[in-house]
Amino acid sequence: MKNRFILTIIPIIALIGSLFYITTLFIKPSPKKEITIATGSKQGQYYQTALRYKDLLKDEDVKVNIINTTGSIENIKLLENNKVDVAFVQNGILDKTSKLETLASIYYEPLWLFYNNSLDIKYIKDLKNKKVSLGQEGSGTKNLSTQIVKLNGLNKKNTNLLYLSSKDSFEEIKQKNIDAAFFVVSQKSKLIKELLKDKSISALSFNRAKAYSKKLNFLHALTIYEGSINLQKNIPNKDFNLISTTATLVTNQNLPEELTRLLLKKVKLIHTEKSLFSKEDEFPNLNGITTTINEEAKRYFKYGDTWLEEIFPYWIASTIDRLKILLIPLLTLLIPFAKGVFPLYRWSIRSKIYKWYDEVQELDLKLEHLESNPQDIIKKLEILKKEIKDETKVPLSYMGEYYDLIMHIELIITKANLKKNNQ
Repeated sequence: MKNRFILTIIPIIALIGSLFYITTLFIKPSPKKEITIATGSKQGQYYQTALRYKDLLKDEDVKVNIINTTGSIENIKLLENNKVDVAFVQNGILDKTSKLETLASIYYEPLWLFYNNSLDIKYIKDLKNKKVSLGQEGSGTKNLSTQIVKLNGLNKKNTNLLYLSSKDSFEEIKQKNIDAAFFVVSQKSKLIKELLKDKSISALSFNRAKAYSKKLNFLHALTIYEGSINLQKNIPNKDFNLISTTATLVTNQNLPEELTRLLLKKVKLIHTEKSLFSKEDEFPNLNGITTTINEEAKRYFKYGDTWLEEIFPYWIASTIDRLKILLIPLLTLLIPFAKGVFPLYRWSIRSKIYKWYDEVQELDLKLEHLESNPQDIIKKLEILKKEIKDETKVPLSYMGEYYDLIMHIELIITKANLKKNNQ
C-alpha cells in the first residue's frame, strides 16, 4: 500500500520540484562568500578585531581578506573606490552627505593626550606654542585631535602642530623631542600601558569632557579609574577623564544583505562583552552615528535573528528566505492538489481490488459458454482467490470492496459446481 501511494505522489512531487527549479532561475543567486575589510596598522586594535572576525567567518565558509592602511581616512577612500567591502572608520569623520553606510558602532575609542611632566598642562589651550603631534595624515586620530585643538583656539600659527604616526609619536615623546601627543587607541594597547607607566609623562584629564560631548555629539565622556588597567602596578595612578568616539564598521552598499547580516551576527558575538569603559551588551549599537545607517543593520538590531536562523544553520536559513517567493506558485499548486490527492488515493487503493475483475469476468464468460465439465474453471477460480488473498492488502476502511470481490468469486464457483452437478 505504501509503495503504491508513493508511486502515486511521485509525479506530483516531481512537478512541484520542477516549478521550484524554474522559479529559482529568476531569483538573485547566492552572493560570493568573500569579504574584504580595511583595518589600520597591524599593531592597531582594528587589525586585531578583523582577525577575530576572520576566524569566526571561516566557520561559515566565508573568506575574509584584510587590507592594512594608515587609518580611517584611507579606509574611506578604499570604500568609495570599491576596493573593499567593509572598513573600520572612526565615528564622527563621516556625515549624512556621504554615500557610505554604517553597520554598527562596536567599541569606545578614547582620545588620549600625553605630555611631558615638566609642563604645566591643565587644559588643551595650555598647549599653545608647544610642539604637539596630532596623529598621522589619513588617520582618525588626526581628524579628531584637529577638531579638539580647533575648539580650543590652537592652529598652525600659534602652535607647532606635527602629524606623526602613533609609533613615531610614542618614540618622540619618550625622547622629549615633542611636548605632547594625541592618540586614539584602545586602553588595551601596549603603547598606552607604556606611556601610563612612564613617570616622566602624564596623561591629561579632560575636566571638560562633558562639554566636549555637547559640542560634538558623537563624543562620549568617560572616566578611567586609578588601578583599572593594572591593580598590582597601580596603572593609572589616579582617576582622570577622557573623551571618546567609537569605532564603527562602514560599508559602501555593495555588501550583499546575506553577508551583511552574517557579519553583524559575528560582530554581536564579539562586542557584547563588558570592558573597561562599556557595560555588557552596550555594544554593538547604532547610537550617535553621524552617517547614514544601513537598512539591513537597522532590521537586525531591531528584530534580531529570524525564526529561520534560530532553527537552521545560517546559509540554509538564508536560502530558504531567498526562496520565499516560491510560496506563491507553491500555494497555487497545493490548492487543487489538496482537493485531488484524496480522490487519487482512494482510486489507487480501489484499483488494487478492481484490477482482478478482468480475470473474474473472463472466467465467468467462459463458464457461460462452456458445455463440458467446468472443473478447470473451478480450479482457476480457487487459484485466483488464493492469489488475491496473498497479494491484495488494503486498509480496513476498504475491506467491504475486498470481500465483495471474494464473494463474487465464490458465487461463480457455486454456479460452476451447480453446472457440474447437472451434467
